[in-house]
This record gives sequence, C-alpha cells and structure tokens, in this order.
Amino acid sequence: MKPRSWSFGVLECWVAIALAGAGLAQEKPDPPQPIDLATALRLAGAQSLDIQLAREKLAEARAHQTSARAQFFPWLAPGVGYRRHDGNTQAVTGEILDVSKQSYTVGAGLTAQVDLGDALYKALAARQLVKAADHALAVQQQNAVLAAAQNYFALAQAQAAVGVAREAVRISQDYEEQVGQAVAAGLALKGDALRVRVQTERNHLALRQAQEQQRLAAARLAQTLRLDATVDLLANESELAPLALVETNTPLKALVAQALAARPELKQGAALVEAARTSQNNARYGGLVPTLNAQVFAGGLGGGVDGAWGNFGNSEDYFVGVSWRLGPGGLFDPGRLRAAEAQVRGTQILAEKVRDDISRQVVEAQARVQSQGDQLATAQRALATAEESLNLSRQRRQFAIANVLENIQAGQDLTRARRDYLAAIAAFNQAQYALRHALGALAAQP
Repeated sequence: MKPRSWSFGVLECWVAIALAGAGLAQEKPDPPQPIDLATALRLAGAQSLDIQLAREKLAEARAHQTSARAQFFPWLAPGVGYRRHDGNTQAVTGEILDVSKQSYTVGAGLTAQVDLGDALYKALAARQLVKAADHALAVQQQNAVLAAAQNYFALAQAQAAVGVAREAVRISQDYEEQVGQAVAAGLALKGDALRVRVQTERNHLALRQAQEQQRLAAARLAQTLRLDATVDLLANESELAPLALVETNTPLKALVAQALAARPELKQGAALVEAARTSQNNARYGGLVPTLNAQVFAGGLGGGVDGAWGNFGNSEDYFVGVSWRLGPGGLFDPGRLRAAEAQVRGTQILAEKVRDDISRQVVEAQARVQSQGDQLATAQRALATAEESLNLSRQRRQFAIANVLENIQAGQDLTRARRDYLAAIAAFNQAQYALRHALGALAAQP
C-alpha cells in the first residue's frame, strides 16, 4: 500500500509542477478594450465581410449593365493586312487566269452587329439586376446590425453574470468566516462549516465558468465586428437595461404589413422577378426586332502583279444590312421560351417563399418580445423576493434561529434570481432588435 501512496503523491507533485509551469509560461493578457452598443453597430456596418461581398456583387451587376448598354455601339478595329495569291483564279467575266499578285491594306474598320431586340431586353434586365443587388446589400447591412446587437447583449449579459458570481463568492466567504467563528466558539457544528465551505467552492467554480463565458462572448463579438479575436472586449455595463425599441401593443396585421412594405428581401425578389420577365419578353418578342449589320473601312490599298508594292491609294468600303434570326436563339425557339417561362415562375415562387418567411418572422419576433417582456417582469419580482428572503435569513441568523442550510439556500436563490434577471434583460433587448429586423427597420449606423 505504501508504494502506491508514494506513487500517487509523486504524480500529484508532477501535476502541480506542470500546472505551475504552465501558469508561469502564460503571457500577461492585455487589458480589456471597452466598447459600447453604438460603436458595435457602426463597426458591423463598416467591416462586415458579408456587406463587402454584397458591395462587390453590386459593382459586378453595374459592370454588366454597362456592358449591356455597350452592345448598342459599334467597335473600331484598326490594323494592317497583307494578301498574296499565286495560281489560278477566276475573273469576273468567267475566264480562268494564272495570276500572281499581292495586296496590302492599311486603315481602320468600324463594325456594328447589333441584335437590337436582344440588346434592348438585356439592358432592361441588367437594370433590374442592379436593383436586386442594391437591395441584397441592404439585406446584408441589416443582418450585420442584428448580429452585432445580439452578440453585444450576449457579452453584456455574460459580463454582468461574472459580477453576480463574484458577489455570490463574497457572500459565501463572509458567511463561511462567521460560521467558522461560531464553530470555534462551540456555537455551531463543524459539519455546518463544511457545508458552507462546499458552497463557497461551488461559487468559485461558477465564477470561473462565468469568466469563461464572458471571454467566449467577447471573441464572438470581435469576430462579428471583424476585430482581433485576441482583444478582450468589455461592454458598457449601463447598457444592460431594458430598452423600448418597439411598440409591444401594435396589432400583428399592421406589423406584417409594415414588414412586407419595408423588407429589402421582398424588393430584391421583385427586381429578380422583373428581370426574369424581361428575359421572357426577350425570348418571346426580341426576335421580331431585326439585327443591324454595318461595316465601314477607310484606309489605303496597294500592291499589284507579282511583287509590285506600289499603286497605293485610298480605299473605302461600306455595307449596311438588316436580318432576322429564325430557329435556335431567335424566333420559333420553343425551348428558349419554355426556359424563360420556367425562370419567371421560379423567381415568383422564391419571392412568395420569402414573403411567407417574413410573415412568420414577424409573428415569432412579436411573440418573443411579448413573452420576454413578461419574463422580465417575472424575473424582477423573483429577484425582489430572493433579496427579501436573504435579508430575513440574515435577521433570523442574528437571533440564532436560522440554520446553515437555510442561509445557503437563500444565497443560491438570490444568485439564480440575479442571473435570471440579467438574462431576461438581454433576451428582451435581443428580441426587440430581432423584431425591428423582421420589420425591415434596422440600418447600418453612420
């Protein structure tokens, strides 16, 4: 038995040394950086990767619109050409001649081949796609603001929970000291002191867990704001208070109507539907508009028989024509028309799905705001009751009436009530921001 005890003691020693070494190797952390809600919302609108990506999509849509407009204009092709022929060729009168000749040209050609119908409808569709990309940017801005607000209040709650845990440790340590004095004076049992000691250790454990949750919440907020994750953010304690961002007694139908009129997702869907309809009109009617072909060459032509390089002079060519395209890609292309019709129906279905989602989001968000408001009132009453209970236990303890378990239970109830109250405040504020988001009333802060 002794060797086993000796081995276990050596193991404990090595573990203690390793933990101590790890503690010494840790770098001294940087002081927490304070941040308030307004700053968090502003950073969310300025640094979100999703917003930056949406901006690039908008720039891409505008570039495609510029390219669509450019289809109406001709292009210029300056250059130099050389041509050589040896052997038989046919004259315009029909004779076959053995000819050796060469020619060269220097000049510029102006060419325009414009499918007027296709170019017109593509330009109209590109304009709608720019609108859709613009509304998609607004969607990402509102999503970023919501995420920043939610994570900020999560940090504020976790931060306040650390304070509650510290207060629980202080209360328990004070009571442990009092019970220890009573045990020394023979007025209390040692078992009572041990019970209080266990509760103190449990409070220490809860404090460390609360500190962990605070650090994790700070890291999540830093990621949302695209800050350095190693920076320990510190929320403004005064901002963990019930907000009044929305009217909780507004009729549900009025809220749904407001959301359907304001949400950028629906405006984006409407623009996509209109772009699909424009493509459908292109497939149906675009082929009726002719294609314009025009070519102009202005420059010089030289050359002659065998290796002659002279005879250089002005040379100009002109051509103008119109044509219609029948079959694939033009008139009488049923596959193209069916594809365009399916695209319209698909975008309409997606828009209707988004509409249903928004209606559900409003209903859920309002229900959550109302419920969290009621829970906040309940938590506030529970906190007042827990504080009164602890005060009564302290008074009874002064008269040696209350027992140790009663005091421990009263302290636990107070700690839970404080945590519940803080969680109710954070959830109430988060629910209000979620409702404002559902109504389309969130915007990036300037």
